[in-house]
Amino acid sequence: MDWAPLYADVADGPADGSAWWLRTEDGVRIRVGLWGREATGGTVLLFCGRTEYVEKYGNAAAALRARGFATLVVDWRGQGLADRALEDASLGHVARFADFQADVRAVRRAAGALDLPRPYHLLAHSMGGAIALRALSEGLDVASAVFSAPMWGIRLGPVAAPVVRALSGIGRGAARVPVTGARAYVLTTAFEGNDLTGDREMYERLCRQVTVHPDLGIAGPTVTWLREALSEARRLARLPAPAVPALTFLGGRERVVSAAAIRRRMANWPGGRLEIVEDGRHEILMDRPEIRTRAWDAAAAHFRAHGG
Repeated sequence: MDWAPLYADVADGPADGSAWWLRTEDGVRIRVGLWGREATGGTVLLFCGRTEYVEKYGNAAAALRARGFATLVVDWRGQGLADRALEDASLGHVARFADFQADVRAVRRAAGALDLPRPYHLLAHSMGGAIALRALSEGLDVASAVFSAPMWGIRLGPVAAPVVRALSGIGRGAARVPVTGARAYVLTTAFEGNDLTGDREMYERLCRQVTVHPDLGIAGPTVTWLREALSEARRLARLPAPAVPALTFLGGRERVVSAAAIRRRMANWPGGRLEIVEDGRHEILMDRPEIRTRAWDAAAAHFRAHGG
């Protein structure tokens, strides 16, 4: 592992933050960020969502550090400062969703190499929730898992899937999905109409991060990304629930991922618990202070209850 940049000026994380480059088994360079290495309660492996990056979760690391946990966050391939496969770096792209599992294995090796405090727990948001469910089904060794609006299905208009199939069939897989933008969502969507958070200060923080450091951001996904995401959601729906205690947060105002898919999965997860946050949006952990404080307290209690 080699040292990597960490944009502490916009991360709002604990003062002990650091970052490393990792090389996956298929040769892709990804980045991890670490806060709270001296924590005694264990380590949270944080799997972020599409478009996201290490610095976005500096405040999450602060919340977890205050509750006794270290945090290791990953920049998935194709986003943040990790390698991007396409010449147009603004495109959110992955050739196969299975490729993310190479990133997971690299993160797990890094946690061991850094001798991070045990037990390990998993916290996964949105796309990270799909990657996490696959990793758990393949034996990722964590004591417990918390999900925030996991992408176990995607909210799409009635014509989206046929359009994706048609574009894929004519070799347009590297094209941006129609109606998605060429700039980061937070830079093109006013706070009043956003689907992420009801906290104006938090939304402005997200805007500032990708304005000050544009290399962190990506915009709309490619046709291939969407096709692969839809296929992975169908595959995941057929898997049995992993034998890992799970807590999932779902906002009552969720408009990005499929609430129905989340409800179905958690209804069939032995020992799993679904917590509906009635006024919450997609980013429960970055929503209004009273919402995120309750969520962090519940997540920490879940981790402690399954400390191994």
